Amino acid sequence: MAFHTLGCKLNFAETSSIARKFEDNGYSKVDFADAADVYVLNTCSVTENADKECKRLIRNVKKLAPQAIVAVIGCYAQLKANEIGQIPGVDIVLGAKEKFNLPHYINNLSKSEVAQVYSCEIGETDVFISSYSAGDRTRSFLKVQDGCDYTCSYCTIPLARGKSRSDSIDNVVAQAKEIAAQGIKEIVLTGVNIGDFGFTQTSQTEKKQETFLELITALDKVDGVERFRISSIEPNLLKDEIIDFVAQSKKFVPHFHVPLQSGSNGILKLMRRRYMRELYTERVARIKQVMPHACIGVDVIVGFPGEAETEFLETYNFINGLDISYLHVFTYSERSNTDAIAIKNVVPVHERKERNKMLRILSVKKQRDFYNQHIGSTRKVLFEAENKNGFINGFTDNYIKVQIPFSVDLINTMKDLYLQNINEAGLVSATPVKEIEVLVSK
Repeated sequence: MAFHTLGCKLNFAETSSIARKFEDNGYSKVDFADAADVYVLNTCSVTENADKECKRLIRNVKKLAPQAIVAVIGCYAQLKANEIGQIPGVDIVLGAKEKFNLPHYINNLSKSEVAQVYSCEIGETDVFISSYSAGDRTRSFLKVQDGCDYTCSYCTIPLARGKSRSDSIDNVVAQAKEIAAQGIKEIVLTGVNIGDFGFTQTSQTEKKQETFLELITALDKVDGVERFRISSIEPNLLKDEIIDFVAQSKKFVPHFHVPLQSGSNGILKLMRRRYMRELYTERVARIKQVMPHACIGVDVIVGFPGEAETEFLETYNFINGLDISYLHVFTYSERSNTDAIAIKNVVPVHERKERNKMLRILSVKKQRDFYNQHIGSTRKVLFEAENKNGFINGFTDNYIKVQIPFSVDLINTMKDLYLQNINEAGLVSATPVKEIEVLVSK
């Protein structure tokens, strides 16, 4: 079997969990570029490019292994189930409610001219199913929450994943221990809206309310995990108590990814975001007050309807003035069944692309400035597994990407490194602290 994941860390967690179900049933896993009997594509539908990539991958599989079973699951499969079912080569499409039952369907499936489509009304998707990734990377993505109750005017995620729902703290802790037992040193907490972690179904009629702060407090006590990293968290849900807890924690790292989407209050209102830029400024200031060395990543959407040059420059100048570390820049694309497609003053596509380019350049500048602030300091680095042309990469706790000569002994290890300089690739070259100490002693 071969698996491929498009989109977010949450999708990676779910793909990995589904793959383990197959392996438990005797299937062997191969690379998606290799010949296989079954191909599983876990899709994303946040952008138009994700849709196009899904179709491209299906065409490639059809050429590589025309008799293979092709299953399509995930967000795009929920939103456009019948459309995907019409793509030549696709055999089965599973929406949000059925994707975790894929092994059952595959065991009873044969190649056919007509795809089997199992979708549902998204309101029926109200059960939380635990997932985590393992074996794919040196970090594990652990799903703690799913779905979203927000109604951002551009977003299809509530239509693809349903209402917000959470795992229980007890089960998340148990899974963290399970991950630690596999030798994985870093866990990234993932979800659609993890700051909304809270209500857990304890029975058909009762719910238990827990909080994200209670969750991370419990995880901080788990033995065997050296690092916990919080993935994207909404600025209105990133409370002072969470920031202050991370600042004093020995396991939760000083790295936050906080979506902004626009630096114009007018555009934020059109997007139906639940904050204004003034709150965002306060969140960044609070993080830097208690953790000056913290890394802060930012999501931004460019070319949203109504974003004239004035509003874009508001965003550009606002971000330029913030003490943040890098950007994830998304070009707005029209999505069916969203309110944003009815907003007037549509931004031409070429202008959206130009604005994207400008913010990506700003991101490079911000990241370089952040890296430069830490040159000459010592930080712990967790190394990854790949040999990249004779080098191995790793990340510091505050998400500085480090590169040193490859050694197999470094894989999945934590080392104290002295950060020396930024190399031509834009990564940080470093030296083990012990080597620096030897040179100083001489």
